[in-house]
Amino acid sequence: MLEQLKECQLCPFKCKANRLEGKLGKCKANNKLKIALVSLHHFEEPCISGTKGSGTIFFSNCNFNCVFCQNYQISQEGMGQEVSIDFLAKSMLEQQEKGAHNINLVTPVMYVYHIIEAIKIAKSQGLRIPIIYNSNGYENIETIKLLKGYIDVYLPDFKYFNDELGKKYSNVNNYFEVTSKAIQEMYKQVGAPKLDKNGIIQKGLIIRHLILPNEIENSKNVLKWIVDNIGKEVYVSIMAQYFPTYKAKNIKGLDRKINKFEYEEIENYIYELGIENGYMQDLGEHEEEYVPNFKNTLT
Repeated sequence: MLEQLKECQLCPFKCKANRLEGKLGKCKANNKLKIALVSLHHFEEPCISGTKGSGTIFFSNCNFNCVFCQNYQISQEGMGQEVSIDFLAKSMLEQQEKGAHNINLVTPVMYVYHIIEAIKIAKSQGLRIPIIYNSNGYENIETIKLLKGYIDVYLPDFKYFNDELGKKYSNVNNYFEVTSKAIQEMYKQVGAPKLDKNGIIQKGLIIRHLILPNEIENSKNVLKWIVDNIGKEVYVSIMAQYFPTYKAKNIKGLDRKINKFEYEEIENYIYELGIENGYMQDLGEHEEEYVPNFKNTLT
């Protein structure tokens, strides 16, 4: 399967970089797995983190260039260590042994081929907890289809309804068309969330949306599309944790947190749409605390 990296087309950019021979793709990744952090994470949605935490694996690099990326150290600056597929499989099993409710693969698209092989190894050695594909949502349908049967829970972002915002803030084209189709394929595979008796997700789709300052209409349009095209039963996770970081600190319009008015506008719109399931993050004062410390070791 890794042979496909000779002309990489894993993500919608389809840059065809020869990653097999070490060339860098649009995502800044070569043929090696690169991981920044493996840890029990307690700041995900309640049905993911539960009481024991989510076994989170943060991959280095990204096919996006979000000016407000809270994980820019690993997504844009490449912090992390190159590891083997066996190391990834072992990490999954170790998180299970520590009591993790699930394996949470963060920004995984560049390494889908590696991940599939690692899952095969880990399952042959006793991995049994759900596997979450935690993605920016900008995905090839062909890649998502490859993951059928390997992924239990899809956790995509749905950032923009307006393609101009996608280009302006994340340097991607055709964001809405690509992401909306990918999310529909994810839903086709796993359906609405199914929780166990303790309220921990076992299978299904949860769509995340980050409220951006000055972009209330964008948020409303994303939520309306979800209701009209996926349904009210799907889980929607509204994130209010935006704070200006990375390049956004110097961009007018993005250089502040969201305010109470913006928060309440989206909160009221959720009720207006009749969205039945999901989460809305509280509007806090210390959003920076949600960002992991990537200077920790992998284990």
